Amino acid sequence: MIPKDLLYAKTHEWARQEDGEAMVGITHFAQEQLGDLTYVELPEVGQELTAGAEMGSVESVKAASELYSPVTGTVTAVNEELVNNPGLINEDPYGEGWIARVKLSAEPAGLLDAGQYERLIASEVH
Repeated sequence: MIPKDLLYAKTHEWARQEDGEAMVGITHFAQEQLGDLTYVELPEVGQELTAGAEMGSVESVKAASELYSPVTGTVTAVNEELVNNPGLINEDPYGEGWIARVKLSAEPAGLLDAGQYERLIASEVH
């Protein structure tokens, strides 16, 4: 459940880079830890994001958690579907459950590849 074509933050967000933009969301592991999501606070279109800084939050039946941007840039789109159906993140965290699109102003740095992320979550589980 860890797609090889994505980059991962240690805070369990992912980024899919394409043509100077990145689609971002939270990982399968993160949504599994949170449980059924009941609310998503999305970043604003036009908002400047800095890698590692807060960009929104999610709430579930178990907990609330901040979302941190894995990349630096400007939000160009947000997934409005999540407002009425936050459970899309539970159902499809790497597809329909994406959170935002970001026009990159810097190359992503300090992110993990799939193998490194797999080792990170393995160390957190044990």
